[in-house]
Order: sequence, then C-alpha cells, then structure tokens
Amino acid sequence: MSDGDDPTVDNRLDALHEHLAATAERPVARAASAHLGEAEAVARDLAERPADPDTVHERVGHVSRLLREAGDTEDEAAEEHVAAALEIAEGLIAEPTDRDDEST
Repeated sequence: MSDGDDPTVDNRLDALHEHLAATAERPVARAASAHLGEAEAVARDLAERPADPDTVHERVGHVSRLLREAGDTEDEAAEEHVAAALEIAEGLIAEPTDRDDEST
C-alpha cells in the first residue's frame, strides 16, 4: 500500500469522528439528530479502538448509510460537516480491504 499524500486510515477515522462530533454542537433537526448521534457513536468507536480492515469497512459503511438516511439537518454548518464526513466515509469504503496491493 502506498500512503504517499493520503492520510492514514487512523487519521481519516479521527477526522470522520470529529466532523460527526461537531454536528452534536449544532441545532439540527430532531429527525436527523438520532441518525447523526448513532453515526457519531460508531465513528467514535472506530477512532478509539483498533479494528481489522474488514471491520472498519463494514462499520464505515454503516456510518455512511446513517448519514444518507439522516435527511436535512436544517443547519448549514451541520450539513457541511455531514458532507465532509460522507466524503471521508466513501473514500474509506472505496479502498480495498487488506488484500494484496494492485497498484499500477
């Protein structure tokens, strides 16, 4: 694996959690709040506890689904954090798990 310019998985998991924790400080719509809270809890667990790549992939997928289901937060700053978190999550999901590196 080449980590050239890309932050490590741990750094991206930390960033994912930070974006979701920031939404807890915002006045978000009640309907979105439960989804964001669950997503933040899963992201916090991933940031704090080491996990194998398959588990990270599965749990980040869960975070992504929760964020997509959250709907409108009714807060612009929260929307920006959700969008950034989704971008990080999708990047992590798109990476192959710890199979052999097939770089060109």
